[in-house]
Amino acid sequence: MARRRYHRKKKLPEDPVKATIESFTHDGRGVTHVDGKAVFIDEALPGEEVEFIYTDSRKDFAEGRVETLLSASEDRGEPACEHFGRCGGCSFQHVKNERQIDIKQGLLVEQFQRIGKVSVDEFWEPIKGPFLGYRRKARMGVKYVPKKGRVLVGFRERRNQFLAEIESCKVMHPIVGEKLMDLSAMIGELSIKDKIPQIEVAIGDEECVLAFRVLEPATDEDKEIMRAFGHEHNMSICLQSKGPDTIKPIEGEEEKILKYSLPEQGIEFVFKPAMFTQVNYEINRKMISRVMQEMDFNADDKVLDLFCGLGNFTLPIATKAGLVVGVEGDQPLVNHAKENARLNNLSNVEFYAADLSKDVSDQDWAKQKYNKVMLDPSRAGASDVLHNLKNWGAEMVMYVSCNPSTLARDAGILVNELGYTLVKAGVMDMFPQTGHVESIALFKK
Repeated sequence: MARRRYHRKKKLPEDPVKATIESFTHDGRGVTHVDGKAVFIDEALPGEEVEFIYTDSRKDFAEGRVETLLSASEDRGEPACEHFGRCGGCSFQHVKNERQIDIKQGLLVEQFQRIGKVSVDEFWEPIKGPFLGYRRKARMGVKYVPKKGRVLVGFRERRNQFLAEIESCKVMHPIVGEKLMDLSAMIGELSIKDKIPQIEVAIGDEECVLAFRVLEPATDEDKEIMRAFGHEHNMSICLQSKGPDTIKPIEGEEEKILKYSLPEQGIEFVFKPAMFTQVNYEINRKMISRVMQEMDFNADDKVLDLFCGLGNFTLPIATKAGLVVGVEGDQPLVNHAKENARLNNLSNVEFYAADLSKDVSDQDWAKQKYNKVMLDPSRAGASDVLHNLKNWGAEMVMYVSCNPSTLARDAGILVNELGYTLVKAGVMDMFPQTGHVESIALFKK
């Protein structure tokens, strides 16, 4: 019988290592090389001299954190949050606010060139907004820790599965971000304080809903404690026993209707707490306005909006175009998009549910012609559906992305395989203080 081999994890060097930071990763880490191996270092900026401590080492790369900053970059700023570095919610707070979006644009250019083998001749001015207090959607972790004598509410530690011990969150909308300790104290009074793993946060233009995932039913006393907290802090407290469709207000409380508006296009959306919406309303409005301006929709346009969600682009486009067809993989979102079209009195819109990672060529909506196409996929990108463009005959494609690497890959397909030209591109500060890069690109035949 063969003996099972156990591999011990190689012991990390304990002494600080001196290095010069050479470049930047998309998630906000500095890159250096030691003995030919790439080392990714938290809170280090290109050009800086640092002494770092290893936190992990693998075959092809290693990770570290700055122990001593020997020379600082001009881009370095003072973090706005005292929890930065411990909480994993942000990775860019060590960069000056005004420089963050410029660095992200540089990362996008690098991805276009390296991954997509395409270049950009013209960039839009970056879309900017508030640096703090912008986030209106989040899933916060909850953990009762007896040794600490309190309930932790917030986000995971950086590169760790444990919840960070924080008192506030500067990027969250203040109605929630400044109430974490109040939430902690309230949950600590509940009989089910150790049976609540997360809170779904959803903040509309006016209403705030907190959906508590509960692994055991709340008692009547628990519900009264939650109800009183919600009334005091102008929040609607809901309970979620299983999936998203089980989110319900506490008995006796009215269901708050969450809404966000697009004033420039005269559109208002209603949505449920667990449904996807953009976290930053100000940037979302500016982004939609840019799409509307650049694509110059008119009554002769037949537009296809893929990965349409609630209709975030579909409905404003329908205020100008002749016909808009929205396609989304999630049936509940499609149903809600239809309802939003009805509420906004838009009859020139059609919505369909389809898995866009699979062959859709036999579906009726995919057999039609469209002169303009809108794409807003998840981080996985849109590569599986792009080759249908040959059948649709689109002369213009607008691509909004939350992942510059998959946008770059798909740009390579559009330009090098399908014959489009990358006319313009740009970045949007949808997620300040974090490594997330929201970008937009326009392709034409």
